[in-house]
Amino acid sequence: MTKLLQTLADGVSVGSLYALIALGYTMVYGILQFINFAHSDVFMMGAWFSYLLAKAAGWTGVVVAPWWAMLVVLLGAMAICGTLGFLIERLAYRPLRNAPRLNVLITAIGVSLFLENTGQLPFVFGTQPQRMPSLLADRTLVTVADVNLRLVDVTVLLVALSLMAALQWLVFRTKLGRAMRAVSFDTRVASLMGINVGAVVSFTFVVGSTLAAAAGFLYGMKYPGLNQSAHTTWVLLGLKAFVAAVIGGIGNVRGAMLGGLLIGLVELFCAAFLSPHLRDVYVFTILIIVLLVRPAGILGSTTAEKV
Repeated sequence: MTKLLQTLADGVSVGSLYALIALGYTMVYGILQFINFAHSDVFMMGAWFSYLLAKAAGWTGVVVAPWWAMLVVLLGAMAICGTLGFLIERLAYRPLRNAPRLNVLITAIGVSLFLENTGQLPFVFGTQPQRMPSLLADRTLVTVADVNLRLVDVTVLLVALSLMAALQWLVFRTKLGRAMRAVSFDTRVASLMGINVGAVVSFTFVVGSTLAAAAGFLYGMKYPGLNQSAHTTWVLLGLKAFVAAVIGGIGNVRGAMLGGLLIGLVELFCAAFLSPHLRDVYVFTILIIVLLVRPAGILGSTTAEKV
């Protein structure tokens, strides 16, 4: 029972990270109907920029940084990656707004490779792995039924849930969120109704990139070892988040949250009670099963079009 509850706590913590990354995929797809494969690299940039900010502030050599250091680094990484997402949309994707989907897909792959290889430059991140500074004390916050809830895991979960709740409020309770939903429904009609489609699309990329940056920062808190920018670890994490978005229903914000939590729980439970060497296999097996049973995803819906 203790192992079961501990795995449940770890699965929810990891699943919340997948959910944050998946939200960026599903928001861009919901509006532009294409997959931004460079999104996983924005997540990687968020983790590395968090490290650079902490290093620049002089918190790499201390045992535990001040209590407010985490907030400063988190907001700084989100601001940098939000700007990066804005530049990616304006420079790479906007000129191809009316181009065939294949052109946009190739561009997304090119942007991904550009970010990965740029990060390897000596004056950017370099090719050597680094260790994220301890911005939080690595200690057990509380023990419930012999299950240790670490401060890092609780912080990851609370920050992730807060950001997802803020996004939920933004999309479904604000005028800007109404504009985002209108553009995702019909771009041409939204433009005729006076909505600035370009500004809405740019804002969507900014929001998605800031969430990816937050996920990168939280990932660095939970797993301090940061691999170099072109390492397959980042690509695999991005693919799992994309799987979470597809399982939940690509284009559905609530579906991305549900899919991320589901993927985290499946991965951790199967690794704990079956075989830890096949944890990636379990994730993609769930994807195949969901697509066979419900191709649109758990919360997705199919749209019938007259021809």
